Amino acid sequence: MAGSRRSSILMPTLPSYVLITPVRNEEAFIEMTIKSMIAQTVKPLKWVIVSDGSTDGTDRIVQSYLTASPWIEFVRMPERRERHFAGKVKAFEAGYARLKDEHYEVIGSLDGDTSFDSEYFSFLLQKLATDSSLGLVGTPFIEENRQYDYRFTSIEHVSGICQVFRRECFEQIGGYVAIRGGGIDLVAVLTARMKGWKTRTFAEKVVQHHRPIGTAGTSLLSAWFKYGVKDYALGCHPLWQAFRTCYQMSKKPYIVGGLLLSIGYTWSSLRGAERSIPEEVIAFRRQEQMQRLRRFLSRRNLPARSELKVSS
Repeated sequence: MAGSRRSSILMPTLPSYVLITPVRNEEAFIEMTIKSMIAQTVKPLKWVIVSDGSTDGTDRIVQSYLTASPWIEFVRMPERRERHFAGKVKAFEAGYARLKDEHYEVIGSLDGDTSFDSEYFSFLLQKLATDSSLGLVGTPFIEENRQYDYRFTSIEHVSGICQVFRRECFEQIGGYVAIRGGGIDLVAVLTARMKGWKTRTFAEKVVQHHRPIGTAGTSLLSAWFKYGVKDYALGCHPLWQAFRTCYQMSKKPYIVGGLLLSIGYTWSSLRGAERSIPEEVIAFRRQEQMQRLRRFLSRRNLPARSELKVSS
């Protein structure tokens, strides 16, 4: 009895949560995501899966689970020709509209091409429950047995594959901003920190991402060029981009990936491409990038310290 009282004191009550998953032609992966959610020890009040005009078997797979899991809701959006990130935000907003009558404390955005263990969301909820200054949490992801590397992105960045917000934080940042070229998750993280919230990636758990980022509807090499274009649009500092390019040249696809990254960024710069985010957000991002770069370079100059392992 005493032990049970102690654990109830030590373990804070987990906040209630809801999830939204925009999907588009995820027939190959969505069932893995659904099975992972069904296995969760702490399930959401509601999980809204929004089909963003899917033309494959995605809708059929999702609908086959609705009767047995009434906490899952399905929304169908009209078909559209193009696949872009602004469309994903519109799909998210369609799911968000279905949650207006729900009383929840936490809201999450989850990609429909993921899988994770049964304690995944209880772990993230526990982090939010124990630190009221945390506004946004997540974990690293693994793609094709390669884990995401953290040098040019710190643990304060939370991947858009799964972002879990305290409701107050999500409402303060105004939700996701529709950016056609991508970066909606980055803008959400930066805006949260600008408003005084802590954001954190917790490495104790991982989410498996089954489709390499940026490759939906395009080749891997084309994706690297687009990364460079997006880096410019989202205000990456030129010096930061130079280090990021050099790092990527040492990774697969060797030389080519970094070269295409640099070409995409330089091409956008030369043609004076429009930035996707407000100037104050760009200034905040560049300030953080230079702080991280200085920390990294100072560590490189200390012979007793091991080289920091990280990446983009």
